[in-house]
Amino acid sequence: MSGFRTPLSRARGLGAAKHGVGAWISERVSAAALVPLVLWGVFAAIRLASLDYYGAVAWMTSSALNPTLLVLLIVASFLHMHGGLRVVIEDYIEKRASRAGLLLLNLFACALFGALAVFSILKVALGGAV
Repeated sequence: MSGFRTPLSRARGLGAAKHGVGAWISERVSAAALVPLVLWGVFAAIRLASLDYYGAVAWMTSSALNPTLLVLLIVASFLHMHGGLRVVIEDYIEKRASRAGLLLLNLFACALFGALAVFSILKVALGGAV
């Protein structure tokens, strides 16, 4: 009798439909945004390596472009990391309670550390850390 099932009836209950497309697109968009931002970040890190603290603060406050690109790099990096870890947790953690706990930990850790990084950048850029 099971040989007469339709493809739709065989697929029911095997996973969420239409959920993966949004996650897939957001991963690709964040990865595409990270390409030029990481190249800029490497260039900035090489330039900042030869400066002391006050030189780095001067570099950060010299124009609005540097802190803006740095904030974009941090935000895109943490969004990309959150999405990637979410997929790994969803795919490889079988216990429902463990999966839920790890997904929450992933969300809160990425949000906390991303917010701290953005706050630190803005504090230096706006002159509060000299």
